[in-house]
Amino acid sequence: MKRRIFSILVDNTSGVLSRVAGLFSRRGYNIDSITAGTTMDPRFTRITVVATGDDQILDQITKQLAKQVDVRDIKVLEPDSSVSRELALVKVACSVESRQDIINLANIFRANIIDVGMESLIIELIGNQSKLEAFLNLLEGHQVLELARTGITGLSRGSDDVVWFDD
Repeated sequence: MKRRIFSILVDNTSGVLSRVAGLFSRRGYNIDSITAGTTMDPRFTRITVVATGDDQILDQITKQLAKQVDVRDIKVLEPDSSVSRELALVKVACSVESRQDIINLANIFRANIIDVGMESLIIELIGNQSKLEAFLNLLEGHQVLELARTGITGLSRGSDDVVWFDD
């Protein structure tokens, strides 16, 4: 099974995210993560979808996405020619004695402590999936109370393939 990151530029219209996600569910394709947000031009939204499958399934996804009326552009974000990131918020239980150990670990990963409570910390970590997984693995000796992850978002490198739309 291969993993592919699709960066999809769509018209910013009501229901477009539902239609794109529905394409996957109707065909029985699994979405590993999905993010969406308005671009610099509010007429367009960028949807980033991470999916896994064999080459045939992933190629079929690309073809089916291209048929969607709202879809303006599709890019496959290849690791060597793109930048992708994910955000994780991690609430960790901590005592006064363990607080500094957790803060030191967060500092090693260039994470930010964004909330400090009497018995917990909330840590913000941004990076690729392997960085987030490595951090979470090292937290195994501590009690993770809550975890929220955004899913991957990304852009291709360079400006050669930027799509511009005129009115």
